Amino acid sequence: MDILFLADKVELKPLVAKWYFEQWGDIIENASIALFEQQLDEYLNRDCMPLIVVALEGEQMIGVAQLKYREMSIYPDREHWLGGVFVAPKWRGQAVATALVDSVEQVAKSLGIKELFLQTEALEGGLYKRVGWQSLERVTYCGVDVQVMSKRLKP
Repeated sequence: MDILFLADKVELKPLVAKWYFEQWGDIIENASIALFEQQLDEYLNRDCMPLIVVALEGEQMIGVAQLKYREMSIYPDREHWLGGVFVAPKWRGQAVATALVDSVEQVAKSLGIKELFLQTEALEGGLYKRVGWQSLERVTYCGVDVQVMSKRLKP
């Protein structure tokens, strides 16, 4: 498995948009695949935020994750977020998400970020708890119950 920046595989942007729309489109007002694809343009970065990393097996994209600003508007003081972690169904359970999360953490550290936040529908923390994330609180956001978590990044 290789992990690259979406900026280096721009041709994958339509598939990322499709995955995101199918996974989260129902909680975003006026969502469409075209809207998601348009929003991904701002993530085509390698050395600044926001950015996206993609996991590839050969030429096939098998997962994706984001490093982004202020994912949840109710937390304006929490600046840096891991978000949009998605693994293609047939690749789940094969450590793809773990590799994506680790990659985003490494990129964040390289950018001087000291703490990341995330929200997950896995209310017990799931994968994130297993890889060292700490639970902060449960909230309902955009009509969805989520666990908000954080991780201090060691230099």
